[in-house]
Amino acid sequence: MSAAGGPGGPVVVLIGPMGVGKTTVGELLAEWLGTGFRDSDADIVAAEARPISDIFIEAGEEHFRTLEREAVRTAVAEHPGVLALGGGAVLDASTRELLKGLPVVFLSVEVGEAVKRVGLNTARPLLAVNPRKQWKELMEARRHHYTDVARAVVATDDRTPEEVADAVLDALGLKRHSEQEPVESAESPAPAETPTPGKEKQV
Repeated sequence: MSAAGGPGGPVVVLIGPMGVGKTTVGELLAEWLGTGFRDSDADIVAAEARPISDIFIEAGEEHFRTLEREAVRTAVAEHPGVLALGGGAVLDASTRELLKGLPVVFLSVEVGEAVKRVGLNTARPLLAVNPRKQWKELMEARRHHYTDVARAVVATDDRTPEEVADAVLDALGLKRHSEQEPVESAESPAPAETPTPGKEKQV
């Protein structure tokens, strides 16, 4: 299967909770597939010229979710490569509808590993007080949305980013760019296959 994007949207969409490694895995996938990487949270930060934590503090979560919904819609329409979405993007019903039919992969992780990765990072406004407790509560509220829109679920616990990226490719039936089958030229068409008598040609 080709990794080239097109009118159908991104070739891979990564969703999952904060701390799961969507950016790291997404950048690897983009490199392997010979395409670009885009992060909807990074788009918001660039457009607002301020960190997401500041948007939460200064404008509130509702305003951030509005920005997030528009950022995801724009990215899906414009970006043919690998796209990573913020952890809470799936909370919006219109975003979930938008993701239907796209190659969405839910990267999952257990709470202990997630908190270890996120730590007490104050740039994570929803985990500012009690990271372990708040992360679990967020996952309980979001897990069914992740699984509802995902075409595949890939666990990241005890796996390197490379192993996770390989699992994503396997789940979507994609190959690394160097493994893509060469395109036949118009001047040298492939010879027609002669069907075996009594046997249908597989397509």
